[in-house]
Amino acid sequence: MYWRKVTSGQAGMSWDAFCGEIEKLPEGQLWRHNQAGDLPGDGDVIDADKLAALVKANAGRRGFTYTHKPMTAANREAVKAANDAGFTVNLSGNNLRHADELADAGAGPVVVVLPADVDGNATRTLQTPQGRTVAVCPATYRDNVTCATCGLCQRRDRKVIVGFPAHGAAKRKASAIAAA
Repeated sequence: MYWRKVTSGQAGMSWDAFCGEIEKLPEGQLWRHNQAGDLPGDGDVIDADKLAALVKANAGRRGFTYTHKPMTAANREAVKAANDAGFTVNLSGNNLRHADELADAGAGPVVVVLPADVDGNATRTLQTPQGRTVAVCPATYRDNVTCATCGLCQRRDRKVIVGFPAHGAAKRKASAIAAA
């Protein structure tokens, strides 16, 4: 319901106003963009100008987000520019094979959905088909860890893919996709 209100202009704020709020955050502040949703744009196309405005507003801060948009040449360029300028855009993989494809794109760090039965406490070594190391998000299995205390997804130069076991209302469906 809230998303419909934002889309219709009954809730939320303009993109420029949002960027202004980001500029007000303290230097060094860790913050996450989009708890739900994706980068600005129409359908599968990233609005590079809006992303650039967000990157500029983030200067000196530690913002991060995730995108499921396909890495077309234009999207790849926009995401790579954002990552290079200090705003971390994680490429979201549907499964380990897809995570390898995204990592090969070279636009930024990668995260991946894992089958629901993956337990970070029990997982010693998890790798993609191409041998990339996958670290299960510590906040999914440790009570004393949150995004605010971890910050791994914000580190665009990390050497691991961050994995998130499927969860929530669509857990079974997401788990099936992740296992493919």
